[in-house]
Amino acid sequence: MVVVSRNRAAMLRRCLESIEASDARATLQVIVVDNGSTDGSANLGDDFPNVQFIRLPKNFGLTKALNLGWRAADAEYVFFLHDDTEVRPPTIGILAGALDTHPDVAAVCPLLVDAQGEPAPQLGTLPPTGVWRPAQQGAPLAVEFPRGAALMVRVYFIKALRQIDERYGQFGSDADLAAEIRRASRKILLLPAASVRHEGRTGYSAVERADFLSSRAVFLGKYQGFGAGLRARIAAVLGPLAAFRLGEVKYTIYGQKIDGTQQ
Repeated sequence: MVVVSRNRAAMLRRCLESIEASDARATLQVIVVDNGSTDGSANLGDDFPNVQFIRLPKNFGLTKALNLGWRAADAEYVFFLHDDTEVRPPTIGILAGALDTHPDVAAVCPLLVDAQGEPAPQLGTLPPTGVWRPAQQGAPLAVEFPRGAALMVRVYFIKALRQIDERYGQFGSDADLAAEIRRASRKILLLPAASVRHEGRTGYSAVERADFLSSRAVFLGKYQGFGAGLRARIAAVLGPLAAFRLGEVKYTIYGQKIDGTQQ
């Protein structure tokens, strides 16, 4: 499993503690990709000796970190987790068991829940809009696009793509994986019996918002053609400009994404 983290040491500690308490811990290879943290997150390796840390010198964004993580893993499945998650003890075993028994399924995800145990925003639409709705508890069901905060994928599927598309920076990699799975006529299965607590975020910086708009343009250009991508890039500039978000406009004009090139 691969946990990507940046400057959220307390959350990362809780995430790793929950993994250590997993029923399947003895069978897990746990990799943390630290994206240039400056808050001491990278030093948590001293407290978790059975966790492999990949320490990056600066923030290369989520997509590159995910690629570094799965390539370092030696497993049939890779469970991608954000650092603001906590897994319940049976969750990982339930997810892996579903992949074992459903060969037509390329990826599985747990139900994301909030601190009160209620379903948290998790399901989006393609093309991505940045809007999420909670999933429903009940029987397993195929979903179009689940949030990448907790997603288990067959490694051979990613290898068939060569890698997660690194034209995306911080945002877009989960949407792209979902679209590739759909294009391959495979499924993503949501398993409500498995749950993961997700903290989530409500606010984003100008460069993060620009990264999302840039990633959406990449997605549209890839799956709907050059014209759709171009229109999205124009809208990515005009929208923030109309709202006087000038810092965001600067980043979108130059196509800035969070991939290690950002200032």
